[in-house]
Amino acid sequence: MQAIEVSHLVKKFGTLTAINDISFSVGVGETFGFLGPNGAGKTTTIRILTGISPPTAGTATIFGHDIVRETVAARQSMGIVSETSNVYTDLTGWQNMMFSAQLYRVGRSERDKNATELLKRFELYERRRDKVHGFSKGMRRRLTIAMGLVNSPRLLFLDEPTSGLDVQSNIIIRDVISDLVQAGVTVFLTTHNIEEANVICDRVAIIDKGHIAAIDAPERLKKTIQSVQSIEVSFDSSS
Repeated sequence: MQAIEVSHLVKKFGTLTAINDISFSVGVGETFGFLGPNGAGKTTTIRILTGISPPTAGTATIFGHDIVRETVAARQSMGIVSETSNVYTDLTGWQNMMFSAQLYRVGRSERDKNATELLKRFELYERRRDKVHGFSKGMRRRLTIAMGLVNSPRLLFLDEPTSGLDVQSNIIIRDVISDLVQAGVTVFLTTHNIEEANVICDRVAIIDKGHIAAIDAPERLKKTIQSVQSIEVSFDSSS
């Protein structure tokens, strides 16, 4: 059984086709990158896979559960970290963790333990009693990811997790992803940065204008991209 199985997925918004007949699978314990420019269909795909938006056609399963017909069962095994921060700035870091744990229906003893471990891992524990409106962008992003992990998911969706962040936050987030993979967690990561995908991912799918252009190991994709690049040089003949 695959962690994610996508078959002929289509998503339309009126006359616009955002996702056009895409198919792919993600193995259990794999770090899978979804690479493409802004507007390529990355976030739309995540919204379908996490049960937020229904597909127009096609199917998607999470650990064998159909995301449309068995949404609750499918979502029980996943953690979701969207591109935009979903923290509540008027709450403290700890209160945000507790709120997220309650949404995931994590028991009280487990939620306290998980929240403590995660805040320490993301170097936020000393600031747990501070309201989030005083956090930097990087700290808020780290808190958002910690909230997505509070239920100890088997599958983690990360939408542009390191975009625009400081170096320290980038390093912490990448180290946490590495630890999750070693623990057997499947990671689905969207990014527009091939270098980031090369460091983090086992395989990468390139999506453009709603189509899957290629799926391969990131190093092989980099070589393919480099092989088709060209440089045009012109000289001023007046000299």
